[in-house]
Amino acid sequence: MKPTLLALTLLGTLLTPALHAAPFTPEQEARIKELIRETLVQNPKILDEAAESWEKQNAADQAAQLGDFIKGNQDVLFNSATSPRLGAKHPKLTLVLFTDYNCPYCKQFDPAVAKLLKAYPNDLGLVIKLLPFKGQTSAKAAQYSLTLWQQDPARFLALHDKLMSKQGMLTEADINKALAATGNVALKPEGKATEELRNSLRIGTLLGVQGTPATLIGNQLVPGALPYEQLEQLVKTELAKLG
Repeated sequence: MKPTLLALTLLGTLLTPALHAAPFTPEQEARIKELIRETLVQNPKILDEAAESWEKQNAADQAAQLGDFIKGNQDVLFNSATSPRLGAKHPKLTLVLFTDYNCPYCKQFDPAVAKLLKAYPNDLGLVIKLLPFKGQTSAKAAQYSLTLWQQDPARFLALHDKLMSKQGMLTEADINKALAATGNVALKPEGKATEELRNSLRIGTLLGVQGTPATLIGNQLVPGALPYEQLEQLVKTELAKLG
């Protein structure tokens, strides 16, 4: 909806009760409408200002709701033992990345996230939530990598990077090659991995994740594969808030 149209809608909603709440005569009501019309014609910026104010208030309300949700779900977002965790052991700021091994934008974004963790080794942590949105091989790859995390966390990153670096949709053969290349031929997916995927899908849905990648930075859910500079600036802003 364009700002002007939005403002007109809001204005109409607000004025209609006012015009009918008081016992105005038809002549008085007509004159009020004329005054409103004259004011808008003479000051057209009023509509844009009204729309901008409404949008800011709406954004503030959404941010507050998101903040409340994050506070109420700290453990599943940041402290789940079954979710892969990278970066600083005791970070000032922990990001939560919703990602998918078959998502081309996730593959594009992953190096930027890795670069960021290297740039802030003492301040930044990362929790990975795998969302297998893109087919059966996405889910299968996620089950293998999550099982490896649960069995031997130190070996997780090598397999994760191998799966994420394969361009295009993964095939069964691609997954097997990644397992072989990282010394995990004997790895068998466990039930805990499936449970972790269910939990990630649940929390992602409740959080409002509509696609991958999506990154929780402070109290802000940021969709898409951001350029590194933009991602770093968001992180710097959050770190500055934390002191």
